[in-house]
Amino acid sequence: MTDVEVPTPAGPIPAALAVPVGQGPWPGVVVVHDAFGLTADIRRNTARFADHGFLALAPDLYSRGSYVRCVRTVLRALAQRRGEAVDDLQAARALLAERQDCIGKVGIAGFCMGGGFALVMGTQGFDVSAPFYPSIMRDYGFLDAGTCPVVASYGRKDVLNIGNGPRLENVLQRNDVPHDVKVYPDVGHSWANELPGQPFLRIVGFGHDADTTDDAYRRVFAFFDTHLAT
Repeated sequence: MTDVEVPTPAGPIPAALAVPVGQGPWPGVVVVHDAFGLTADIRRNTARFADHGFLALAPDLYSRGSYVRCVRTVLRALAQRRGEAVDDLQAARALLAERQDCIGKVGIAGFCMGGGFALVMGTQGFDVSAPFYPSIMRDYGFLDAGTCPVVASYGRKDVLNIGNGPRLENVLQRNDVPHDVKVYPDVGHSWANELPGQPFLRIVGFGHDADTTDDAYRRVFAFFDTHLAT
């Protein structure tokens, strides 16, 4: 994995780039971090996309000031569906699409807050979207017939997403958007992220689950292989 910079309208931001082994060109995937930022966990998930054959880029949306300031600014952009964070993700998409080792098609995947951005950006030029337990939103009314195909994964025990899986599926069905929405019955929130403090996280309804993660990635990869094909 290589540390790179993404040129954006507000100046360059750091990012982690994972390139598949072998000969390209490959489809691209922008990986959007959760509220904790561009951590080792997000780098592991980014590498997982590259291991499957996607040119994967994880931009750091928290690079413009203190953690608290960045969280506030990025969450505002998510709520308003515009702002620097949205511009940053568009710039990340453009960087991948313009590379000689990319076929020009780019998907987006994200976790928690990043999952929310994966849905938002699904209406803004990406070719496919994979939100993992997208949070900080319950109203999916902004999704329309122009939304890219969506493969979404939730946990039934996720207190941040009660009822959101069926709610998203209804919106996608109503707009004839190709989709695969699955609610896993035995997990809560952040089950695809290996965050520190797992024993405590499990008490509050969070916590990594390897089997669920593996199943979700099988679905995501199959869906992306279909919708990012040349």
